[in-house]
Amino acid sequence: MLIYRFLSGEDDSAFCHKVTKALSEGWELYGSPTYAYDAVSKKMRCGQAVTRIVREQPYDPDKKLVDY
Repeated sequence: MLIYRFLSGEDDSAFCHKVTKALSEGWELYGSPTYAYDAVSKKMRCGQAVTRIVREQPYDPDKKLVDY
């Protein structure tokens, strides 16, 4: 089963660490990163989709994706 997560945050080193941690846990980058200006906080925000293949099992929307 393929599971999908979208990581987002302020465009800073903390976001890079979040993506790096996901990669170290077996997630793979999916597509290109995205960037958008947040007019309220006056900061750039970024996002990156990641996917991971896990053993076949019933999908449970109440289960955290990192627990698959």
